[in-house]
Amino acid sequence: MTDKASSSGFLPVLRKRRDSAWNGIDSERVLQVLVRNLDGMVFRCSIDHQWTMHFVSDGCRELTGYCPDELEYNKVCSLEALTHPDDRARVREAIVAAMAGSGRYRQQYRICPRQGGEKWVLERGAVVLDEKGGRVLEGFIEDVTEQVVGERQLADAELRYRSIFEDSVVGMFQTSVDGHYLAANRALAALYGYENPSALIAGLSDIATSLYVAPGRRDEFKTLMREHGRVTDFESEVYRRDGSRIWISEHAHVVYSPDGEALYYEGTVEDVTAQHNYRRQLEYQATHDPLTGLPNRNLLQDRLQQVLRMAQRRATQGSLAFVDLDNFKFVNDSLGHGAGDRLLVEVARRLKECLRDSDTVARYGGDEFVLILGDYGGLSDTLHILHRVQDAVSAPMMLDGHEVHVNCSLGVSVFPDDGVDLEVLLRHADAAMHHAKKLGKGQFQFYTESLNVEARDRLALDSALRRAVEQDELYVVYQPKVKANGRTCGFEALVRWDSSEFGAVSPVRFIPLAEENGLIGQLTWFVMREACRQAAGWRAAGYSNLRVAVNISPSLFREKDLAALVRSVLEEAGLPPENLELEITEGMLMGDVQRALTVLKELKAMGVYIAIDDFGTGYSSLAYLKRFPIDILKVDRSFVIECDASNEGLAITRAIVTLAHSLNLHVVAEGVEKQTQLAVLNALGCHEFQGYLFAKPLPVEALGEYLTQHARD
Repeated sequence: MTDKASSSGFLPVLRKRRDSAWNGIDSERVLQVLVRNLDGMVFRCSIDHQWTMHFVSDGCRELTGYCPDELEYNKVCSLEALTHPDDRARVREAIVAAMAGSGRYRQQYRICPRQGGEKWVLERGAVVLDEKGGRVLEGFIEDVTEQVVGERQLADAELRYRSIFEDSVVGMFQTSVDGHYLAANRALAALYGYENPSALIAGLSDIATSLYVAPGRRDEFKTLMREHGRVTDFESEVYRRDGSRIWISEHAHVVYSPDGEALYYEGTVEDVTAQHNYRRQLEYQATHDPLTGLPNRNLLQDRLQQVLRMAQRRATQGSLAFVDLDNFKFVNDSLGHGAGDRLLVEVARRLKECLRDSDTVARYGGDEFVLILGDYGGLSDTLHILHRVQDAVSAPMMLDGHEVHVNCSLGVSVFPDDGVDLEVLLRHADAAMHHAKKLGKGQFQFYTESLNVEARDRLALDSALRRAVEQDELYVVYQPKVKANGRTCGFEALVRWDSSEFGAVSPVRFIPLAEENGLIGQLTWFVMREACRQAAGWRAAGYSNLRVAVNISPSLFREKDLAALVRSVLEEAGLPPENLELEITEGMLMGDVQRALTVLKELKAMGVYIAIDDFGTGYSSLAYLKRFPIDILKVDRSFVIECDASNEGLAITRAIVTLAHSLNLHVVAEGVEKQTQLAVLNALGCHEFQGYLFAKPLPVEALGEYLTQHARD
């Protein structure tokens, strides 16, 4: 072993005077002050069994309880004796290793001071040569007890936390703000069906799409975190690794950096599937009839409010029908209550089969049922359903070997004309039902003459519309579509009708009528020809990038030669396909999917743009949207109106825009009326906007001036 040592120690070196640094400075005084005031002990000692001290600074008093005279040359105590017995060998091994290496060492160990107990010290030193050429140690020893104790307490705390985290029977996690797991414990991994936390972290790389069943649920979680800094009892349905579903409850909070930045979320997860199912069962029992399984009076009120809101959005009507079985008492009395119950169950089944998915049938009590019918198909559709109900109920049924016939009397009230709450509508429908019974059972009556009047008006309007198509009373107006900077990028073509008999007729009235009487095809082709002719004129005037949008009727969409008809209109107008945008409703995609896909592919192959109008009201799924060659989503005005008024409205709009972005679709917001709405929609990432905030639909004669002001680059 080769010993290494410096040629001289620090004490002689400090006493040397260097002209460059020490000129004019009392180096002896500096050295004395420095050594005397250091918070620790400066020393030189022999490399012997007791580490015999040659020099010790005054700092030894505070550190060891001994004065320098007592430690120098081991007069009272040696450095070896001061060192804790359990640490002496380790310290000596470190110094021996330093002697064989660089000559420098650093060791942390315990000493036993005069006053008792023990202290942790840090010794830093070097093997050097003294003035006579002998090897000695020179160094500095300082008290690090507080630091060591603090580090150990922290380590103990971290160990306890890790033990709690890893061994807890409750699922625990840390997730990044952008949605992936940073840490998870074994309980959470087991809860989600993973072998260990590492497998969970790797398998759930995107919490928003991989964990939550409901789209947008992670966004709701983040919104609560952003607004309140925590979530409590946040219940969600989630997927386990094998695809099964469970319900969980999350309690979590945001962990912030010292400067207030959100670093990550941490919290706990519990499986509440059993509690959720039990609660759902209680809710079902509270809202459904135990005999028939139909909604009861409690749920009826909620269903009616939903339909009323939808009718208000669509500016349509709906009906509430009170159904009373005419011969039920006879069956109940003659065949018994058991047979009567089976009859009610069968009638409930038949009523459900008669109604559309959007309608509601509820058991009101006894042999009375209530139907809520949305007016989505018009008056003729509502009448058709009522007749179908009569036929279904009156069909014979077998009960205990007996063929039984029952009829029903129906009273109908119309909302909002006859009322906008359940009590009023039921009272009116009940009165109409009793009137029907007086006139002879097995028929229906309306509470007022409103539908009869509407039927007569409808007939007159039908005739007038046919004449309007023949006599060119229809015309097209154009509503601008603009970018966020206000620059016009296109128009939507809208048909209008000024009747010589009825005056200005709203499209809300005559478009559904045209759908019912078969005129919608003629209307659509009229609008498309006019729109394409105008768009060709815009191109000729130098506005080559403007597109015109035309709505395509669902009935027209089912025509097998739709693409050929569109091509002929474009060729007739001399308009390139890329200047035409066809708007369809998302409901068109939900019927014959294969047929819709074929038609859209044919249109897309031509080069026209495809837009889904009124998106968000048709309940189409992501799976459907991904299959179709769609270019544009138009956010329905009902969501635009609410986007700056409520968190719910904003959440829906944000979800639609996010969905569109994820599918690389262009987003158009329609019905923008306020600057606040524009600001919100622009921030969410909408690309284009239309609405009264920018301009009302413009007649042809106003287009030239408008384009000059708003479409020039």
